[in-house]
Amino acid sequence: MAKAAIGKKVVKNAMANVIHGKLRTNVPAGNASPGTNLGNQLGQRGINIAAFCKDFNARTSHYVEGVPLPIRVSVNPDRSYKLVIHSPTTSFLIKQAAGIQRGAMRYTDETVGWITLKHVYEIALIKSRDPPLELTPLKQICEMVIGQARYMGIKTVRDYDPEEYKEFLEKQRLVVESQLQECKEKREAKLLRK
Repeated sequence: MAKAAIGKKVVKNAMANVIHGKLRTNVPAGNASPGTNLGNQLGQRGINIAAFCKDFNARTSHYVEGVPLPIRVSVNPDRSYKLVIHSPTTSFLIKQAAGIQRGAMRYTDETVGWITLKHVYEIALIKSRDPPLELTPLKQICEMVIGQARYMGIKTVRDYDPEEYKEFLEKQRLVVESQLQECKEKREAKLLRK
């Protein structure tokens, strides 16, 4: 009888060290694996990591692999969980619509791409299906998308000429290369000072 009581006490103490509550993070579609930071976060909460990764990868198989998906995981005291997968991040959708790889380094004085009002509407429609935005009016979601695009250095226009935009992107590619070279030189100079 004493052994059973000791065993229950050990399990109770182990459960006290497990983090309960919500886990909020972004995971690339189809790329959940135990070896990543996600594995550490799930392990702290006592979730079976391999089963979670298998479940997540199966539920995101219809997405293009690598698309960043915000997830919310509610962990119960019995170590079961409820997984909610949101649509791709707004910044990812905006960059895809603009045809660019990254936003502006200095958004106040730099424009790195353009999106049309039609792009804004389509992104807002996608994001309106997410649980936090289900009751938000579509107009307000469109305003949020425009604000985030502006913050990323992406200009919202009514319409544009594809040839003109292609020329703009080519010029912008040269600017990005020079910025990356400048950042690389700063990092190397910092390493030399140490």
